[in-house]
Amino acid sequence: LGWKFYDADDYHPLENKKKMEEGIPLNDEDRIPWLCALHDILRREDTSRQDTILACSALKKMYRRVLIGGASAIESNHPEQPGEKPALKILFVHLDGPKDIIAARLKKRRGHFMPLELLQSQFDTLEPPSAPENFITVSLEKPLPEILLQIETAILRG
Repeated sequence: LGWKFYDADDYHPLENKKKMEEGIPLNDEDRIPWLCALHDILRREDTSRQDTILACSALKKMYRRVLIGGASAIESNHPEQPGEKPALKILFVHLDGPKDIIAARLKKRRGHFMPLELLQSQFDTLEPPSAPENFITVSLEKPLPEILLQIETAILRG
């Protein structure tokens, strides 16, 4: 697509990385500042009209709201008011698959701070996207070319 790519894991603060390396799951207090920083990156790219892909485990609905609206999304559930910066338009891609497939892929990763032991905590935290969120669900059980085609088709449809 020629879009700019960011891996959210690259933006975790050192404290979060250390916690995960020790097998301690992150909580909302750990994740919110990280998500706000990611929102700022997305906002900057949007302002410069740069299409962007962010790989991020935005596990909860609230986390996805923070990515769209920044810190203000935490304090309120109200729609944007006149004069507020407009929310970012984001298509969330929910990569869905059985834990054994994801575990097998995690085992192949080298040099990453999140150990396999934390996978269950991610499943426990997960709130799959639902209406009215802007999302698609893609099965990880499909071959990679099919996964990419499904995502690209959804992006191009807008």
